[in-house]
Amino acid sequence: MGIKELENKARELRQLQALIEEAQQEAEAIKDAIKAAMGDCEAVQAGEYKITWQTIKSARIDTTALKKALPDVAQAFTRETTSRRFCVA
Repeated sequence: MGIKELENKARELRQLQALIEEAQQEAEAIKDAIKAAMGDCEAVQAGEYKITWQTIKSARIDTTALKKALPDVAQAFTRETTSRRFCVA
């Protein structure tokens, strides 16, 4: 693929990403409106749709505190990963 083709593909990608971002913002606005309408309800049946908005509890390890309190343990259970980041600027 030549430079001109890469430039065209990059332009097309940026345009599509802008459309996706706009659609995501619209989707978030719709979600917020639905949540506001639900109030404190955790589940609502709206025609063919069952809408749920439930409280979920989870537990996670505070790695910053672990590194401060037990740096040897934190180091022993830390694993490194490698990845490649793709960006069009």
